[in-house]
Amino acid sequence: MWKMIIPLLIIVGSNSFYHVITKSVPENVNTFGALTVTYLVGAVLSAILFLISVKPVNALTELHKINWTSFALGCVIVGLEAGFVLMYRSGWKISSASLTANICLAVVLLAVGALLYKEAVTPRQVAGVIVCAAGLFLING
Repeated sequence: MWKMIIPLLIIVGSNSFYHVITKSVPENVNTFGALTVTYLVGAVLSAILFLISVKPVNALTELHKINWTSFALGCVIVGLEAGFVLMYRSGWKISSASLTANICLAVVLLAVGALLYKEAVTPRQVAGVIVCAAGLFLING
């Protein structure tokens, strides 16, 4: 059970701080300059954690396993981060920005799951989409 709960707690905790910090990025700072520093810090931390998590003799072997997904994820994360910085700068409230984005994301991923991964879309999920759409109207209306 903890194997599934601990990652969720890490995500929720990190994501909470993420949104508070992202909303706090000064408006007079260039978005991509701030992200450059952000990713340099992230790269150093990731490198340290990588070296801690593998034996030094296995580091190159592990790096050779990396494929296109790491490069694509790097590109996508820049869009995600810049999107949230710009979302907050445009006036979105912290209480509704992430909720709105995540509901929209859930709807898109429901379709992606069905089309690319042949996941079943149940009537319950369709009802959930309808409830989420109503919720978006209520929190942003």
